[in-house]
Amino acid sequence: MKKNDNFIAYVFLLPSIIIISVFHIFPTVYSWYISLFNWDLISKHKEFVGLANYNKLLMDADFWKSLFNTVYFAVGTIPAGIILAFLIAYGLSKKIKGLSILRTIYFLPVVTSINAVGMIWLWIYHPDAGILNWFLGLFGVSAQKWLLDPVLAMPAIMLMSIWKSLGYNIIIFLVGILSIPVEYYEAAEIDGASGFAVFRYVTLPLVMPSIFFVTLVSLIGSFQTFTQVYMLTPDGGPLKSTMVLVYYLYQNAFVFFKIGYASAISFVIFLVIFTLTILQNKYWGEKIHYEN
Repeated sequence: MKKNDNFIAYVFLLPSIIIISVFHIFPTVYSWYISLFNWDLISKHKEFVGLANYNKLLMDADFWKSLFNTVYFAVGTIPAGIILAFLIAYGLSKKIKGLSILRTIYFLPVVTSINAVGMIWLWIYHPDAGILNWFLGLFGVSAQKWLLDPVLAMPAIMLMSIWKSLGYNIIIFLVGILSIPVEYYEAAEIDGASGFAVFRYVTLPLVMPSIFFVTLVSLIGSFQTFTQVYMLTPDGGPLKSTMVLVYYLYQNAFVFFKIGYASAISFVIFLVIFTLTILQNKYWGEKIHYEN
């Protein structure tokens, strides 16, 4: 009977195993394989170069620049996005009028096409007709060329990215907060705990699984950022100030046709994300409380 149960379990798992193998494991392995060659995507001949592409990466100033920009983007978006989303979700968890409407409004950017969002923010950041410069002008602030300034270009993309993903993070946090048993709050109220104490010792620890999930997804998403940069600052922005890893990969693969080199970049991105995921999981492991 046990063998039959195991067989049935494997049968149900088979579609997922096939999908993961075809769309995740095989592309990763093939990317590593292609990274050992010089190939222009067009010719049939591939020149085997071993680890030369990886050695070249170590000496490539543009690669390190794109890595720095990616880390800068992650540091600038993840903490701010998580804190803002959590505070809004905490507010939405209270009984207020028009709650369902507010939830819908916050989630709208998530379901809106990134291309449409990019066009909207291009208009917002327009140096002459943009609403942002118009608003700042009301306070006497001079107009800025947001996407043409090497200092302002990346923060401008960060702001758009936080706005785009905010609704998704809010929903995750809101579900986590609303899933906390009301008995915990009642017990804290009986004990005379203050609102801040309830938040710190009841709400925050029990929402840690949601915080971990959002942090992990945001971290992975930060290292996969491409469309925002491509839409708002073509060619990596002024002085390559917004050229992130995936955009640099795209340039090498489909502009310069250095497929082997681009594959090396993609495999390095995979290793970075994999390593950060393991480290984050290890760090958060003892801080997360899962209810039985």
